Amino acid sequence: MPVTITGSGVFTPSQIITNDDLVVAFNAYADRENAAHADEIAAGTREAIPHSSAEFIRSASGIEQRFVLDRDGVLDPARMFPRLAARTDDQPGHMAEMAVAACTDALAMAGIDAAGVDAVICAASNHERAYPAVAIEIQNLLGTGGFAFDMNVACSSATFGIQAAADMIRAGSIRRAIVTCPEICSAHLEWRDRDCHFIFGDVCTALVLDGDPDARGFRIDSTRCATQFSNNIRNNDGFLRRTHDQMEDRRDMQFMQNGRKVFKEVLPMVAGHIADHMAGEGIAAEDLKRLWLHQANKSMNDFIGRKVLGRVPEPEEQPNILQDYANTSSAGSIIAFAKHSADLGEGDRGLICSFGAGYSVGSVVVTRT
Repeated sequence: MPVTITGSGVFTPSQIITNDDLVVAFNAYADRENAAHADEIAAGTREAIPHSSAEFIRSASGIEQRFVLDRDGVLDPARMFPRLAARTDDQPGHMAEMAVAACTDALAMAGIDAAGVDAVICAASNHERAYPAVAIEIQNLLGTGGFAFDMNVACSSATFGIQAAADMIRAGSIRRAIVTCPEICSAHLEWRDRDCHFIFGDVCTALVLDGDPDARGFRIDSTRCATQFSNNIRNNDGFLRRTHDQMEDRRDMQFMQNGRKVFKEVLPMVAGHIADHMAGEGIAAEDLKRLWLHQANKSMNDFIGRKVLGRVPEPEEQPNILQDYANTSSAGSIIAFAKHSADLGEGDRGLICSFGAGYSVGSVVVTRT
């Protein structure tokens, strides 16, 4: 049974933090901390926090700005994390609210009502709560039938969600599904850490997958996922936190990574994964019109693009949205797909790929119908 992506949607928050905005706030925080610990710094028992710069951020990542749900909290040197109002149990959660907006746009593009959807998968790197599943809340707000569930494979959640939905459609257990990725990355980022304070932004994406043989859009030809355990990207927050003797806000309770090791280990893994996937499907580099890659770092994408195509990709062949959105975890490759796919013609082929903590990598080969 063919499975086709018939609709996509992207919810983009209205607030923006530019690199210049971020640097002003971070440097003010650094100055406060350095002044408060001047004696220790002078004695050599504590290192001073170095300033950040917009040029450092751009050259290290390719990021120029990011969208967030709350910029004031992030840019307050005395706070440095977002301030989101608590919701009562009777109010929509923040993630569900974002997802409904993205899903509504995806459904409109697909030309179907929510009642025609049989499954909702909320695939994201962090979830607002343990239960009830955010996906079931989204299902309720949209008015879809069937069932819903959450899944988390960090930055690869979108492609793993696509494979899960496509497999269920092909098996005949459902006809249509929505895979949505609400990412509030600003809440799990340590904005006071110079090495990573610029990385993430907030966003939500949604894709409608349809098993109707006559559906038009992007046919999913093949999916492939892989994982390999690594601690080089990690977040130790979780429900067991209250059971530990140390209850303070430890650094490891937020996003942490060993960037150099990630760069060295993930790139060959991803490039090899894509090459094996293409070889298994008999796809040559010249068969691909578009690469929609995970938007973590421009240098990483440039490396993967060269490996996959055997040459430097043209800008339109490997579109980047990183400069505008920053790293949005699982949503990044889907933003690139949603915003840079309408120009492809019937029969054109492309590949969606996401990768990240785990390590994990997922790839999806599609053809325009």
